[in-house]
Amino acid sequence: MSTMPATHGHNEACCNIPPIEASGYTAKGSYKQLGGMKTYITGPAQATRGIISVFDIFGYTDQTLQGADILASKHKVFMPDWFHGSPCPMEWFPPDTEEKQKLVGEFFGKNMPSGVADALPDYVKAVQAAHPAITSWAIIGFCWGGKVVELVTTGSSNLFSVAAAAHPAMVDSAMADKIPVPYVLLASQEEPEDAIKDFESKLKVPHHVEVFGDQVHGWMAARADLADPRVREEYARGYQTVLRFFDKEWK
Repeated sequence: MSTMPATHGHNEACCNIPPIEASGYTAKGSYKQLGGMKTYITGPAQATRGIISVFDIFGYTDQTLQGADILASKHKVFMPDWFHGSPCPMEWFPPDTEEKQKLVGEFFGKNMPSGVADALPDYVKAVQAAHPAITSWAIIGFCWGGKVVELVTTGSSNLFSVAAAAHPAMVDSAMADKIPVPYVLLASQEEPEDAIKDFESKLKVPHHVEVFGDQVHGWMAARADLADPRVREEYARGYQTVLRFFDKEWK
């Protein structure tokens, strides 16, 4: 099997590990058009805090929807479809042919995290208008979405009070000391260890950085094999770690 080299700043694991086509989960939320995008919404109607969830390149999957429902135990969660119905097709992974590698590279090139980060403040304002009871916002991103979190929280239009990134792509320690809000970063065994340590050392805000050392890149999103008891355990622990951090640091 050929291996696709890291592209557009992603690590090799991100470019090669296939997603798990899970099925059987019954989502607790519903879909609605918000800010011009289909959005999965879940959580208590009376919530005063909202979480924006930025999925990975595979879009809506059972694993990401279940994760959103876990986060929605106390807060309202909104997961917009930044790919407008065209996420990265699962059949491109693993990209074990030149044609698949070309297609994956083109997808990354067309869907840069910077574009989503730039659009997020206006999206949040649209959601806020539709849900005026929500007065404070958090954000979580997975893989590709983790880079979105890094970019939007360091931007001049940041609206988030606390942030989380799970197995983030393109970790850039040069951005860490610019992050102005409490930050949790959960890494897999496949994020570069030195990059994670360097990022943590430069954070100036309350933070929790942890490596889930026996988990693959994507274990909290579309690459989670929830039929495996150990993965299921660490998947749940990852989400609970985020919730505990939010409970402690979300002012």
